[in-house]
Amino acid sequence: MEYIENSELKLAREFIQFTNNNLFLTGKAGTGKTTFLKTLKTNQVKRMIVVAPTGVAAINAGGVTIHSFFQLPFSPFLPKNNSDSQEDEFDKYKLNRQKIKIIRSLDLLVIDEISMVRADLLDAVDHVLRKYRYNNAPFGGVQLLMIGDLHQLAPVVKNDDWEILEKYYQAPYFFYSKALRQATFKTIELKKIYRQTNQKFIEVLGEIRNNNLSQESINLLNSRYLADFQPDEDEGYITLTTHNAKALAINEKRLDELSSLEISFEAKIEDDFPEYMFPTEKELKLKLGAQVMFIKNDPSYEKLYYNGKIGKITYLDDETIIVKCEEDKEEIHVFSSTWKNIRYIVNPETNGIEEEIIGTFEQYPLKLAWAITIHKSQGLTFNKAIIDIGNSFAAGQIYVALSRCKTLEGIVLTTKFPSSSIKLDANIKEFDKQMQENEPSVNCLHQSKIDYQKELIFDQFNFNELRQVFYRLKKIYNENTSKFEADFVHIFEEITKEAEENIFSVNDKFAIQLTKILQGNEDCENNAILQERVKKASEYYSNNFNEIFYKKIRNLYFDTDNQEIKKKLLNALEKFEFILMQKIELFAETLNGFSVENYLKIITNFNSNFSMKFNKKSSYVPSQILTEEQSEVYENLIAWRYEIASKENIPLYMVLPKKTLFTLVEQMPQNIKELSKIYGIGKVKIEKYGNDILEVINKL
Repeated sequence: MEYIENSELKLAREFIQFTNNNLFLTGKAGTGKTTFLKTLKTNQVKRMIVVAPTGVAAINAGGVTIHSFFQLPFSPFLPKNNSDSQEDEFDKYKLNRQKIKIIRSLDLLVIDEISMVRADLLDAVDHVLRKYRYNNAPFGGVQLLMIGDLHQLAPVVKNDDWEILEKYYQAPYFFYSKALRQATFKTIELKKIYRQTNQKFIEVLGEIRNNNLSQESINLLNSRYLADFQPDEDEGYITLTTHNAKALAINEKRLDELSSLEISFEAKIEDDFPEYMFPTEKELKLKLGAQVMFIKNDPSYEKLYYNGKIGKITYLDDETIIVKCEEDKEEIHVFSSTWKNIRYIVNPETNGIEEEIIGTFEQYPLKLAWAITIHKSQGLTFNKAIIDIGNSFAAGQIYVALSRCKTLEGIVLTTKFPSSSIKLDANIKEFDKQMQENEPSVNCLHQSKIDYQKELIFDQFNFNELRQVFYRLKKIYNENTSKFEADFVHIFEEITKEAEENIFSVNDKFAIQLTKILQGNEDCENNAILQERVKKASEYYSNNFNEIFYKKIRNLYFDTDNQEIKKKLLNALEKFEFILMQKIELFAETLNGFSVENYLKIITNFNSNFSMKFNKKSSYVPSQILTEEQSEVYENLIAWRYEIASKENIPLYMVLPKKTLFTLVEQMPQNIKELSKIYGIGKVKIEKYGNDILEVINKL
């Protein structure tokens, strides 16, 4: 489909480009949703990734599956409070550094075929984004673009799963996601239909979609009921079925009926391309005269075929396939195509999110096409189709099946149209009503742009989270001072006093000033008063953040043999450093004034390059606690303990706890009698390690 930007598409593009609003882009079948996504990927300044609920949908969208990118299990996700302490099955799936880097630098998350995404899966995505971005805003502050049509294919929910999930969700649809309801989103419906041109047929599809099919439309549809219809071989009809087994049986039967020689074409698969993502058969069995369907658009200049175009094989040998389509004068010489399985990486030079090919699937872009399931037909366009609507249809299947066809005349029904088969879920009906009442306008876009600017400015000078994490860090340490090797209580108290006086209390007043300055709807980048205040505030806070927080905390070393407490404190320390250093980077940029483009650039670069530097030295003891000689003894004891633990295959603390090591270098015992007075060293330890310990101490 040629991309023509109508008013709805333009509005959607600008909401994505100039605001941080979450967006649901929807529309009837054939309104250009897929084309919009492909265009967005090539013309987007925000750092984005594309995910989809199934492997085939991900390949079609040029992205990856939701489960694979976010490392999510297929079990139900039970929504909980998004807190640091949450540990459940979903936390067992650790992300590698590359994915964490991508997540932290992400501006825009695109989810294609959102109609098939369950509410709990969207909440699981929210959980991962909050966790790794150190941001408790919905979806970790990432902007969402959700693309799909709720009147088409619905999410699949097993009965056992729903028995668990129904306690948390009214229905499985994505819009019941608790995170999404907290975040809110705007909906833009694409109204221009490109697939069909006959207005009456468009109206009939609209009635089916909205569950208000008139008797006149039922009669019109039933005019396409043709009992015992048997198309001519050259007419190019495809049968749409509800089940994969039935489509497979039809295709195999029709292929067997051909007397010509069967030739198999083996796909060439390289590296990582799992079977569930195969776009066609690994072993493609074809015969002369077989009806086939193209399964991708022609990448060449000629554009001879499109995804869903049907034809017949007119020539076939081991190396050549030629297909003739009814509507074309010329035959199509078919060449093999390559599909790519990608993963997202961060380019270390540009900090941009890029696609890395991790596997390929090379095969002829064809599959047998006497029949196909309705599920697999989503996104395809047919000239002629035989549709059995007498079977039990899931919600949306009748609409999907009929809307695949360009014209009403190209449809043949195997049974008369049963109006009772249309199943429009009441939840979707209510959502449609809310969506239509809240459709955004151009004025809404203008206001959203200004709101986005204000949001970024307020976020830069909002220190609430930094304050909370600092006090959490302090609390963890104060509650476990006996388990750590150094007394930093006085340092924390000193930092707290200075921070409250020179940062937090000052910021409370500055927030009031900002609120007054930003009361109007003036463009923030052109607001001279605001820009001057931002410059001065950035200079003030930059100096104080460095002097009060950065210089005083970065060299503190919290070491303990209690791994649970150490992990808890280091997690809090890492989060504190992340927030602190991000603020410092932003202040350095806004010393020259605020702009959205520069703000996003700083956030992107910082988030993708951040690595924890606080408390990194493996056996460092603060110089203000120990002398140079004691520090060297401590280092030697640490090395000795490691050697013994490795040799005896026991944990380090079973040799000597670190608290005992620290006491040793404070008191520096010179003989066994003095050594026996050290806490943690009894008769057994003296007999086993006494002489070794004294040798290490007296080595200097």
